[in-house]
Amino acid sequence: MSDSEKWEPPPGSWASSAARRRNMQAIKARDTKPELLIRQILHAQGLRYRVAARPLPHLRRTADIVFGPTKVAVFIDGCYWHGCPTHYVPPKTNQGYWSEKVVRNMERDRDTDSQLTEAGWLVLRFWEHEPSDLCASKIADIVLARRTSSSKD
Repeated sequence: MSDSEKWEPPPGSWASSAARRRNMQAIKARDTKPELLIRQILHAQGLRYRVAARPLPHLRRTADIVFGPTKVAVFIDGCYWHGCPTHYVPPKTNQGYWSEKVVRNMERDRDTDSQLTEAGWLVLRFWEHEPSDLCASKIADIVLARRTSSSKD
């Protein structure tokens, strides 16, 4: 791009620069490193699950890990996108847009939790910065306990 040309975002784009747009497009929505590590540990323990699946078919929201028979939905939330109280840093550019987006994400998370709970699901949420082995251990303990309690019924 020459000096005389100024980068213009595509119509309707939220990106403040070409570099920002490339950066945002590169962010994964699924199969993040924390998700992969937790899934690897759970799989090694013999647990089977669905990945990036809708716990409720009519609800257009997916959980990162779904244990259908025991009705456990696991979400590994990114610190920035979900407003981690420890690590969230407000954006320096396009503040209004991004801050509102994070607030909407948090509201949607609470609504998802509520709808799944009402439908009999147990919702487990972890932050991306939490140790994967501890998250996987907690998930496994809960899933196995729910399997045991449902087999006694």
